[in-house]
Amino acid sequence: MLERLPICAGHALAEGGRGHVWDVLEYGRPVRAFAVRFDGLVRAYLNRCAHVPTEMDWQPGEFFDLDRRWIMCSIHGALYEPADGHCVAGPCTRGRLTPLTVREESGQVYWYPSLDIRPAPPPPPSPESPK
Repeated sequence: MLERLPICAGHALAEGGRGHVWDVLEYGRPVRAFAVRFDGLVRAYLNRCAHVPTEMDWQPGEFFDLDRRWIMCSIHGALYEPADGHCVAGPCTRGRLTPLTVREESGQVYWYPSLDIRPAPPPPPSPESPK
């Protein structure tokens, strides 16, 4: 396992609230990941529905249904158990979200990359505009 990387402050993830989204590489391909807080614990997954590989947030960082009980795909309405990413309803059938290893330590949330899911390179610096 690679070294842990800070992704956000723990207080930035409210119970059932807006998630934190960041870029990763899965097998070298760019994809987004997200972390949310549910039942007091931080959970993280690739931002990709098990039914059709599309990003799931209906607004940036918004993953929960209106009752704040399920992670919901905004495109297909598939519902996922936040605790383990398993599909509970909708077209995702017996699928599940791809989990990422995260831990909250001393007020900071850390992601532990794997061999398959690694950090995305930082974006290139923007060129200075002419004066």
